[in-house]
Amino acid sequence: MQRRPPRGLSAEERALWQKVTETAVPMHPDHPRKVTKDAKQPRPSHQPGEAPPRFRIGQKAAQTAPAHPAAPDPAHAPVRMDRKSFDRMKRGKLSPEARIDLHGMTVAQAHPALTSFILRAHADGKRLVLVITGKGKRAEDDGPIPVRRGVLKHQVPHWLTSPPLGSAVLQITPAHAKHGGTGAYYVYLKRQR
Repeated sequence: MQRRPPRGLSAEERALWQKVTETAVPMHPDHPRKVTKDAKQPRPSHQPGEAPPRFRIGQKAAQTAPAHPAAPDPAHAPVRMDRKSFDRMKRGKLSPEARIDLHGMTVAQAHPALTSFILRAHADGKRLVLVITGKGKRAEDDGPIPVRRGVLKHQVPHWLTSPPLGSAVLQITPAHAKHGGTGAYYVYLKRQR
């Protein structure tokens, strides 16, 4: 389907527009504005009858990472701590120094509770804490639109990597079965400086 070029203003429409602009009061009179009587219409980059220039989808898009990445997957996150300690932690050989259970909390209750718990544990010099989120309830009626199971389970890793907690957290990984399995996370905190 071929697009039509812009129609432009007729002489009568241009005269009417000129009258309107003369009676308009500027919102910011202290900012000088250059007004021309014949505003130039943008010219098409190609002549009528010619094919428009070729383009690639996304060619003008910024080549940077998105500002708000999706919630990280702790199971596939790169290891940022000592590998030997990380392996011991994943096997359940390290005991958490503190734990918080978010079962039964709403998102509005869980987020401030988690924030204060992590910041307090970091201030106390603790290194390994356990955050229990639960696996989430099965909905009674799944319905035609699928609902993500376990809201806290998916939100907690995002909260732990975002400010203000991101500056205190070194590593997040799913807990070993003896500490809650897929319904809990080990959170390894940075050393306090």
